[in-house]
Amino acid sequence: MLFNYRAIDSTGQETTGSIEALNVDVAIAALQRRGLVIETINSPEDKDIFSKNLSFFDRVSNKDVVILSRQMATLFAAQVSALRVFRLLASETENKNLGRKLAEIADDIQGGANISKALSKHPKVFTPFYVNMVRAGEESGKLDETFTYLADYLDRNYAVTSKAKNALIYPAFVVFTFIAVMSLMLTIVIPKVANIITESGQQIPIYTQIVIGLSNFLVNYGLFILVALVIFGFFFFRSTRGSKGALMLDQAKINIPYVGTLYRKLYLSRIADNMNTMLVSGIPMIKVLELTADVVDNKVYENILLSSLELVKGGSSLSDAFSKYSDIPSIVVQMAKIGEETGELGHILDTLAKFYQREVINAVDTLVDLIEPVMIVLLGLGVAFLLASVLIPIYNISASI
Repeated sequence: MLFNYRAIDSTGQETTGSIEALNVDVAIAALQRRGLVIETINSPEDKDIFSKNLSFFDRVSNKDVVILSRQMATLFAAQVSALRVFRLLASETENKNLGRKLAEIADDIQGGANISKALSKHPKVFTPFYVNMVRAGEESGKLDETFTYLADYLDRNYAVTSKAKNALIYPAFVVFTFIAVMSLMLTIVIPKVANIITESGQQIPIYTQIVIGLSNFLVNYGLFILVALVIFGFFFFRSTRGSKGALMLDQAKINIPYVGTLYRKLYLSRIADNMNTMLVSGIPMIKVLELTADVVDNKVYENILLSSLELVKGGSSLSDAFSKYSDIPSIVVQMAKIGEETGELGHILDTLAKFYQREVINAVDTLVDLIEPVMIVLLGLGVAFLLASVLIPIYNISASI
């Protein structure tokens, strides 16, 4: 990387120039060895604001990290040096943002940092769970196996989570579209038809009066309702950013009928899979519970894991700690107890993770199969009621002429 500098030499004269170095620290050290006192130093690349703004759109996705982990596992298994692994992947990756980060990691490794420390400088790409897994792989000398574990774990987690999200996105999209269409009908079409019906002088059926009244309400107060919804949404979003608001939202998510069961199974699957992956890599139970609390993505289960962490520190077993919380099913407690007694806790957690993953997938499939006909029936009834409330009075008017 090229750096431009302005400095003062040993004679007190100001001098400018450029130097090629791996990073700014190396460039500064090289200039100081020449006896220069540096005033300013920067890279022309730092001035490329446009490209930096574009990096926002070049986000590093979970899929990118999965592919990267598999590539690293293959290269480490082939006995390729860590520095060469990251240099090679930095030049080959299609994601420019990820490529820049990998190049920075390679610079840190060349400067003497170990892999886990270099990765920890990029928390938006490599989570604390990921970094600690790599650290365990470095200590055991099994980096290729560690990256394979990570790729498998991230792949499973992404598949289950995305399937659950997609199942909830579909009905939300249909409901939003229905509300938007009905709102347009009530504010644009119905008022014009309502004038014809009211001017006819005929008695208006009660269901038609309801539709006309709703239409008048939306025409007169629709803008105020929209503003109120935006304000409510803003404050609701802000409240969920705090610890109390996030806890209330997460409690609601796992207590919603049927959908709450889906969320519970999703979080239990994530907990079991995460703990199994780290225990197999030789990470201590205390660290396992701490990191699992970071990645579970639900305040209720996060608090359970952190409380269990304190109990385990005090000498309790994992099964005894989990047994104190009603949100942890008895089957998880009993299976964990068996795993502790037989010394096969990792295998038991792997079994539980696979069980809950299947449960999540089955629950999602059932939910989608149930939602589709229900949504079709409800949407059909809504449209039929709206059309009937308008067409029947118009038919009566035409029949009386």
